[in-house]
Amino acid sequence: MKSVSCPIWLPFAVALVLLTLTGCKRDEVKVYQADANEAAASATPSAAMPMTMPPGLPAPDNQGRPQLKFILPAGWKENPASQFRVASFSVSENGQQADVSVIPMDGMAGGNLANVNRWRGQIGLEQIEESALPALTEKAEIAGQAAELFDLAGTGGAAQRIIASVLHRENTAWFFKITGASELVEKNKAAFIAFLKSVEFGGSPALPMNMSQLPPSHPAISEKNVAVPPSDKPSWTVPAGWSDAPLTQFLIAKFSIAAADGEAAVNVSSLTGQGGGLAANVNRWRGQLGLPPISEIISTEIEVPGGKATVVDYSGTDAKTGKPARLLGVMVPQSGATWFYKLMGDEKIVAAQKEAFVKFIQSAKYPDAH
Repeated sequence: MKSVSCPIWLPFAVALVLLTLTGCKRDEVKVYQADANEAAASATPSAAMPMTMPPGLPAPDNQGRPQLKFILPAGWKENPASQFRVASFSVSENGQQADVSVIPMDGMAGGNLANVNRWRGQIGLEQIEESALPALTEKAEIAGQAAELFDLAGTGGAAQRIIASVLHRENTAWFFKITGASELVEKNKAAFIAFLKSVEFGGSPALPMNMSQLPPSHPAISEKNVAVPPSDKPSWTVPAGWSDAPLTQFLIAKFSIAAADGEAAVNVSSLTGQGGGLAANVNRWRGQLGLPPISEIISTEIEVPGGKATVVDYSGTDAKTGKPARLLGVMVPQSGATWFYKLMGDEKIVAAQKEAFVKFIQSAKYPDAH
């Protein structure tokens, strides 16, 4: 069987190389390879797929994303990738439309309940509680790995349907989603599931946008309300044993702490104003530990330059690794901005590093507010 490689240059971060496989026309499939290291031009997502990112969000750094290989079902049309998508497709039949997207995000990207409720809202369904989530969860397979699939059907004469699957891989949540007319999406469910199974990852690890830095209720982020760029970070006294770690989007600084029996990490970010508020950020942190959201927050305070900072302390299970973990979160108001400090990882390491973490925060000398 002969294949022909045809590179297609798309904007900003994704290129798809089409390999046409011979066979009868009715059952024709195409193998695509998405390489986000090649240049690609951005495109507006189809109306069937509303933009799910906060408006004004800075474009992600798509350099270093892995290559994707997958078999595209017959009848699916390739569309240019947008700044958020590594792949984008559409399906049309009898005047009905559906949209298929592949979007990687850092970490848990909000967690299953938050994402399911976001999708339900897009098709006019009411929000659900955590206890209702298992009944909506199906098993799926993506690139040979277990994943979760959610099939959500709207109601009414022009009902929309969403089938979405989430794969957690290498600190990245990969969202595969088909959205559109209910009848057409249902008809393409088997093809969508086959598409998921055909996915293969290759190339270098992904460097996705760090959506875990934002609570779902957070106001839109743009260059206007990111307090400072990473190049204009405060000066600190960094404790011994802390090592600089690669930054992801929205982080001002990151440090790793390794020990013989585990590891932990310190993240620092900053936003103007209250940065979404205490409750939204606390519940975002709790979600990273697999803990449910709460309305009554118990916190303590520490002295910091210019005033006091709020401290929360939680233990649970790291949603990324499945291991027991502890999280210390600190919110520091400073010159019209809020600085977020998070120490998270192995419980013993976090306990041992708590005093050093507090001293690190107290040592900060902040740049002038912008």
